[in-house]
Order: sequence, then structure tokens, then C-alpha cells
Amino acid sequence: MAHALELVHGRHAAAQLVVLRYGRVVLDHATGCRTDSLFWIFSASKPLTAMLVHLLAQQGRLSLDNPVAEYWPDFAQHGKQAITIRHVLQHRAGVPVARSTLRDALAMGDWQRSVRALEHAQPRFPAGQVPAYHIISYGFILGELVRRACGAPVPEVLADQVLGPYGLRDIHLGLPDAAWARAVPLRAPGASGRLAQAYLNRRAIRQAVVPAAGVSTTARDLALFYEALRRGGEFDGVRVFAPETIAQARQPSSDGELDRFLRLPIRWSQGFQLGGDGPAPAPTGGVRARTVPARPMGRLAGSQTFGHNGSYCCIAWADPARELVVAYLTDLLPPVPAGAVHLGEVADAVLAACH
Repeated sequence: MAHALELVHGRHAAAQLVVLRYGRVVLDHATGCRTDSLFWIFSASKPLTAMLVHLLAQQGRLSLDNPVAEYWPDFAQHGKQAITIRHVLQHRAGVPVARSTLRDALAMGDWQRSVRALEHAQPRFPAGQVPAYHIISYGFILGELVRRACGAPVPEVLADQVLGPYGLRDIHLGLPDAAWARAVPLRAPGASGRLAQAYLNRRAIRQAVVPAAGVSTTARDLALFYEALRRGGEFDGVRVFAPETIAQARQPSSDGELDRFLRLPIRWSQGFQLGGDGPAPAPTGGVRARTVPARPMGRLAGSQTFGHNGSYCCIAWADPARELVVAYLTDLLPPVPAGAVHLGEVADAVLAACH
């Protein structure tokens, strides 16, 4: 693990790196912060919301192949009546944004405003046709379904159904007042980065319920969440997820197909990004793939690896074949290529040490 730690320290950023192998913590390291400092993890938040929806399906409160509008009638406006919950989980709902990335981001601190925008949104692609990363809309669609199915706010349901039973006290969807002193401020380079930094570090944003991006956590607790999934849903004698539920969430839904929003070939499942190589992308409709020179879960990652990165500054993943879990959180919001390279290098350094 020495090379992985060198890469972490070389970033000159606040960071936490936690590695579990065979169910044991083999590395729990922090630099520039404490091990209990809380990082805002961007889209690495998405699997928590996705797995909560899978859990509600396991409990019979939702059916993944039913239309979203069956539970949320106003969502059907403007031709969205055929979108199923599974389409959303797979990033195939055709609503990657409600209005635009910027307008969705500026509204994300207001639940009702974000939900109303999705009701009035017009699909960009037919339901189920193509993958198109739902950057913020993902969490508000799934979150509103959770709220309607359970009659309670999403953070409360997540805590009661998943985090509490597993003993994960340092994962927060919306940062509580009592934990504010442990929050790690984000840093971002450049003029546009300074604007993003000023907006995202606002208390109103860090404390908002943004299911696709707004989880604050430690690497330790995030790694333990993935360890519970790697073990098939049982952790410290407590079972939350059935093995079949986790298997379904990991089932590939896009094996290297070009994502129309990211313009990258992504291996999507039904709540996670997947490791390993997919087929070469075949750009269609004038869409051209961008080149990112590294895979965030590492070039050595196997096809069973599942996880999610967050804006190329945070990532967590599990490799069942190697009985390995990694969570790596930083405070530095980097340019996309540099961030992808760095996450991939850290992942490959850990994977190489585990051979």
C-alpha cells in the first residue's frame, strides 16, 4: 500500500483512504484532516439512494418495472409516463437534467423546486433507449419515490432502514448541525473552480438533501457500507439487503455503451458504475466520445467491481473477487482528466498490492 499512500500525499490535499481486505481494515489513513472528518462526496452518494430504492422493492413497497408516474402521477407530464423506476436506476429515463446542469445545480438546495422542475421536464431521449447520466435528477426522482412510498423524508428513511441497522453513524444525507464542525471544505482550482467552491461550501448546500450528490461521510463508514454489500447484505450479524437484491443492483445495464450525457463509454449497472473493460464505444447520432486516460476504479479492476466516483475527487468500490473494498475521499475538485487519472492510479496501486 506504500505507493497508494505516496499518491495520496502527493495531492497536497485533505484526504482519507480506507482499505478492507477479507473483511479486515488493513489501511485507515488520513492526511490534512482527521479520520472522522466529513467529506462531501458528490455522485459517490448515488449508490446509497439507489440501494434504498432496491430495498423498498425487496420489501414490496415499490416495483422497479412500474412507471414512476404510478407512484407520482404529476411526473407523467410531457411524455414521461413510460419511464420506469428501473430506467432511472440505469440512467435510461431520458431526463439527464430537468432544465440544464447549471440550473439544476442552483436549485438543488430546494427539494420542492427540484421536484416541480422534474414534473415539467421534457425527456431528451425515449424511455429506455440510451444511457444518459442523470447527474442531479437521478436523486430527486428516486428520492421523491422514497418519500411517497414511505411517507417520510429520505434522510429519515435511509437512517432507519440502512444506516442505523448497520451502525453507520457518520454517513449523512444532508449534514446535521452537530456535525458541521467536522465538515471538510471543498477546494477547486481556477476562476470557475472558485465559484463552484464558494457555492458548494455554503452551509445551506452542505445541509440540503441532495440524494444524487449531497452525502457527507468518512471514508471509514463509506467503506463499511460497501463491505456490507460485498458480504451479500449481512454485516456484524445484521442483514438489511437480501443477496438477490444486491445481485440485481449490480446487474450490468450498459456494458461500455456510449453515455449520451457524459460522452464516455460507461459500464453502468442499476445503481453503480462497474469496473473492467467494456466493448469499444460506437458513437451515434453525431455524438463523439471524449477520452479520459484512466478508469477511476483502476485499469486492474475486474468486471465484478462495483462502486461510484464523485466528480473525480471521491470514490468507493468493492471487488468481490479479491474480497476488497476501497474508499478514497479528497477535498480537491480537479479537472476531469487529472482527477480520473489520479483515482485510477490510487486504485491500481491498491490492487497491485493485493495480488
